[in-house]
Amino acid sequence: MIASKIHKRSLIAFIHDFIAVIIAWWFAYLFRFNFEIPADFQASLKENLVWIAPTQAAIFYSFGLYRGLWRYASLPDLKRILLTVTCGAVIVPFVIFMLKLPVLLPRAVIFLTPLLLLLIMGGSRILYRSWKEGRFYSLKNSERKPVIVLGTGNTAINLVKELDRSPDWQVVGLLGGSPKKLGARLHGVRVLGMISQLPAWVAKLGVGHVIIAMPSASQNERRQALEMCAELGVKALTIPSYADLVSGKMTVSQIRNVELDDLLGRAPVVLDTKGLHDLLTGKTILITGAGGSIGSELCRQIMAFNPRQLVLFELNEFALYAIQEEFLLKFPAVSMAFVIGDVKDRARLSQVFDKYQPTVVFHAAAYKHVPLMENENAWQAMLNNVMGTYVLAEVAIEHAVEKFVLISTDKAVNPTNVMGASKRLAEMVCQALQQSVLHAENKYTASSKTCFVIVRFGNVLGSTGSVIPKFREQIAKGGPITVTHPEISRYFMSIQEAAQLVLQAGLMGGVKGGGEIFVMDMGDPVRIVDLAKDMIRLLGLTEEDIKIVYTGLRPGEKLYEELATENENILPTQHKKLSITLSYQVDEQWLASFMDWFTKQPVLKDEEVRWALTKWVPEYSNKRTDEQNLSEQVATLNTH
Repeated sequence: MIASKIHKRSLIAFIHDFIAVIIAWWFAYLFRFNFEIPADFQASLKENLVWIAPTQAAIFYSFGLYRGLWRYASLPDLKRILLTVTCGAVIVPFVIFMLKLPVLLPRAVIFLTPLLLLLIMGGSRILYRSWKEGRFYSLKNSERKPVIVLGTGNTAINLVKELDRSPDWQVVGLLGGSPKKLGARLHGVRVLGMISQLPAWVAKLGVGHVIIAMPSASQNERRQALEMCAELGVKALTIPSYADLVSGKMTVSQIRNVELDDLLGRAPVVLDTKGLHDLLTGKTILITGAGGSIGSELCRQIMAFNPRQLVLFELNEFALYAIQEEFLLKFPAVSMAFVIGDVKDRARLSQVFDKYQPTVVFHAAAYKHVPLMENENAWQAMLNNVMGTYVLAEVAIEHAVEKFVLISTDKAVNPTNVMGASKRLAEMVCQALQQSVLHAENKYTASSKTCFVIVRFGNVLGSTGSVIPKFREQIAKGGPITVTHPEISRYFMSIQEAAQLVLQAGLMGGVKGGGEIFVMDMGDPVRIVDLAKDMIRLLGLTEEDIKIVYTGLRPGEKLYEELATENENILPTQHKKLSITLSYQVDEQWLASFMDWFTKQPVLKDEEVRWALTKWVPEYSNKRTDEQNLSEQVATLNTH
């Protein structure tokens, strides 16, 4: 049906151009003789149009003039018309003079005909496109919402072009950051002024929406634009992310609400796709914690590299069910196994590894909520984060897994809480096991050469249990938003960026023998209170609508996070967003001593766990008392 419709349109276009040739020649003679063509010239024209019109039409067809649709006629189409008309203008006179055909052909007609033909063919297409886009019958644009675009670069210009065809939006002006373009017209829309003049132009033009089209703008510039929109009471929108535009998933005109990711101002991750294909394509990949925020996003990113099989290992039944429903729908061609199990269960892990023989393991399963692990659950944090890592890593070594990637956290650096200290111990366990694998006489199989890679990163926007969903829920209830301290700050990145850098680090690990700790470029730390204010503005509210209340630091919580200890030297790698730390190395003796102690312990109380951590994690500092005192001081801020 669609093919026949396109064929019909092409035929109509061909007939139109055939008639256009006749009209162009006839009018060229009329203009040459002041609309009184002599009888002999009329006879010659009629006689020779019999072969001239088909010849030029054949030239048009041979140049592919009828593959496009008039509704989308653009500059490339006009260029093609110009080329074909020029060829016809050269070929027809050449045939006449070379064959000495009896054609009365004035020189003025030779030049007039292609100009008229270009005008008829090109003009018809432009007029048709304008009609289909409704420009003739909606000149007043009464139903289109007026909008100001912030930005004057190529992205903004492309947005204006696409919105020009939109039935919903009318761009009434552009505001930029450079005075050089003031007063210029970009695709018919005037550059009204600087971005700082937004309040004046919003009042003058009465717009209710502003689109931020500045992909290269800094975090501060985006935040300032958002703050202005919030103060003016106008809705701020933005274009899709750079990654979505490049991948072709979305176009510039698919505008959306501003998200927190947009305010991070981070450049897109450039991946070594060739290297990742070597690591992942055609391989069996196992991901623990596959139902969590990071684990599930890792699975999505890995799918782009066509693994032979993906084994999704998860303890939470509902989380695994949800990811199964999504992946079976999105990736029906990929072999997948959805496996329920506990990383501390050696028998279950051995069963899974025996069956699927994974080549690469990404270990994302962990308890990560700081306050929850600090009280009542400290020993469970040790069991899951430390013992679970040890058991999983040993099974991976026994089954000759090539790469084992441990996902760690910046809270493992100089930890002041049980969760961070347990993740630091997990790092140390992997480093010690790496030494055991490299040792000439290890207890593992001689064929096992597992390479351990450790990746640290900070908070992930929107991940399960993070501050963003909590703030969103508090705003939905009308507030207040609770922040522990006015100066508390954290490193943030998007889930997509974190997962991509985990894959990149997994590829790069092993160049120094394995056991390296990779640190992600987290950018600048963000104050949590600024994040809360951003969320309020993004929803078109003010701090008068949603109050911010300070509750004091929680047990084990630090004011700021670090990416490395004083004893760790951070060195650059070939990837600008990944660094590597050179930390002290633990060995098999340390691991044997630690595991001997660990396996002999009963269920320890929280205080007993914290006391033990001071022995096994040199950087660990139990600052609960100091922080509790500080929390009491901070709580007084709410009275002012």
